[in-house]
Amino acid sequence: MLMSETGQHLRTSLRRFRRYANADSTAITSDPWYGAIMSWQHIRITRFGGPEVLELAEQPTIPEPGPGEVRIKILAAGTGFTDSFIRRGRYPDFKGPLPFTPGYELVGVVDKTGPGVVAAREGELVADLCVVGGYAQYAIRPARFLVPVPDGVDMAEAVCIPLAYLTAFQMLTRYRRLPPGATILAIGASGTVGTALLDVARHLGLEAIGTCSAANLAAVERFGAAAIDYRVGDFVASVRELTAGHTGGAGVDAAFDAIGGAHFGRSFACLASGGLLVGYGSQTMAVGREGLASAALGLARLKLWGALSFLFGGRRALFYNITARRLTHPEEFKADVATLFELLRDGAIHPVVIDRLPLAAASEVHARIDAGGLGGKIVLLPWPASASNHTTAIMK
Repeated sequence: MLMSETGQHLRTSLRRFRRYANADSTAITSDPWYGAIMSWQHIRITRFGGPEVLELAEQPTIPEPGPGEVRIKILAAGTGFTDSFIRRGRYPDFKGPLPFTPGYELVGVVDKTGPGVVAAREGELVADLCVVGGYAQYAIRPARFLVPVPDGVDMAEAVCIPLAYLTAFQMLTRYRRLPPGATILAIGASGTVGTALLDVARHLGLEAIGTCSAANLAAVERFGAAAIDYRVGDFVASVRELTAGHTGGAGVDAAFDAIGGAHFGRSFACLASGGLLVGYGSQTMAVGREGLASAALGLARLKLWGALSFLFGGRRALFYNITARRLTHPEEFKADVATLFELLRDGAIHPVVIDRLPLAAASEVHARIDAGGLGGKIVLLPWPASASNHTTAIMK
């Protein structure tokens, strides 16, 4: 993104932040990190539904960490479609109980450690993939999955790493090592994971094609990818036309699809001989365009293509689930996040943060996510002092 564009995004974010902060601030106490602050706040969901179910709530007592836990003062909380999926009550891996605080990923400071914690120190900056609990000023989290965040990185960019960038990185590197010059297809390439796929692919020397709406063609092309407007014509034909001159025939070496259901079949049709399709979501089920049966059929197709690849010209498929893989490969999770933080610190990857807003804007943020076509990530900054000071410092 050009510096003038970045500055404009930051100025807009700061104006929005000040509007919300002035409307919702209630100072009551003091804090060792920021001086005078508000009572601690979080976003609460008491029923599943639309963006209107996101409520700003206050708590008078700061929670205490138990054995093996830490209390984190959250400095940045990522937002994205998965949060909307959870909010609707359609996310398979989380159905409650109600009430709960949403927020899949966070970056913050270890504020206090519980008994038996040795891997995290008070005052250490860490990141976590929490699934829920990120839209808050404090969170109690197990210490075992925390990953240190290096000095000198932007907090809003750092919070893009644990979910979107880790998903992209692992899908690109853990199932098949693609050589430089190989071609990938990112379905929904202007989303948070989509832009991460394009960014990481560029770093790895891969060619990329991305589908998106007409409004986001430039957002995809910014990463050096070929952009296809999925609403105009057949994107499968467009992909095959773009790759017609490839050695081994038309098609891509790998495709990544979070739409799910019947759409997996169209992505599979884009593969070259020996290609790999990675499914990593079911957005059509999340928004109600397809039911559970269609989503299940899509997953069954992935398993069929994976088991019988010899019937499909060596093309195969699998499903990626970030939380399941973290449970089965915890050290790999930490190593990959650490690698991505190094790339972020060194300026090798460039997360697209389109807005930085306070917790009070959560409902508006989800309405924007539901509308689609954002072209990047919106980050919630739970602490007014940190949000305004941090944004102002970047603008100078």
